[in-house]
Amino acid sequence: MFLFKKILITVIVFASSFIVNAQRNEVGIFLGTSYYLGDLNPSKQFFLAKPAGGIIYRYTISSHWNLKFNGLLGSIQGADSLSKANVQRNLSFKSSLLEASMQLEYNFLPYITGGKGINNITPYIFTGLAIFHFNPMAEYDGVWYALQPVGTEGQRTAESTLKPYALTQVSIPFGLGFKYSLRNKICIGAEWAMRKTFTGYIDDVSGTYDDPTVITAECGTAAAALSNRSKQSSGQKEDDAGLKRGDGKSDWYSFAGVFITYRFKINGDKVCPTEHNRK
Repeated sequence: MFLFKKILITVIVFASSFIVNAQRNEVGIFLGTSYYLGDLNPSKQFFLAKPAGGIIYRYTISSHWNLKFNGLLGSIQGADSLSKANVQRNLSFKSSLLEASMQLEYNFLPYITGGKGINNITPYIFTGLAIFHFNPMAEYDGVWYALQPVGTEGQRTAESTLKPYALTQVSIPFGLGFKYSLRNKICIGAEWAMRKTFTGYIDDVSGTYDDPTVITAECGTAAAALSNRSKQSSGQKEDDAGLKRGDGKSDWYSFAGVFITYRFKINGDKVCPTEHNRK
């Protein structure tokens, strides 16, 4: 979490340098939803989507290119019992989700908010780099546990070769949207973007079941119960140690929603005409 805050401050300072010196600036808010794809929801888009929101700063490089900084807050969740992908496994989680990102946008049509003689609407695509913080949790016996400190796949046992996964990681956002220039200084629009991550543990599920007797002895009965919920739902008694718990693939998450930004002037800046207009 400390690393996330440090990088977020760096991003804000970097964006502020553009605000001080740039001639085309927009700031605004984003409102929408967040959701995840992974072991507990393999394929259903917008499944169990939760409210999300954040702030946007956009710097207009040209009528086709923009640099954007986002700070977004959302939450995600998943459950085998709801997705029906692996009901027998019976795992579930929820997590907060914090993200700071820098993205490069490409407008398909020449567009500048408040620009004269050019398009006032355009579709666009974007990609970039993000850092995000998550913290998967699950409920057992009426108590919510943070799962990373528990080590549900044996990460906290003495003989395990697995290390606890990091709660702050990097992702690659990419998506599409459209924007519309409303009057001279207001831009409204909508966008949808997926985030490619490099971890399979957003949902705390990726590898294999560990020995329940070892987890119980070293981490406690709650840790063992959170590691394997299938026995609670089916009455199975066999030892599942070494059997597949997750698919080992990287998880994904998404933000989708609408935004509104306000273009403001600094030092009397003006929206320059395009080459086409000058001709």
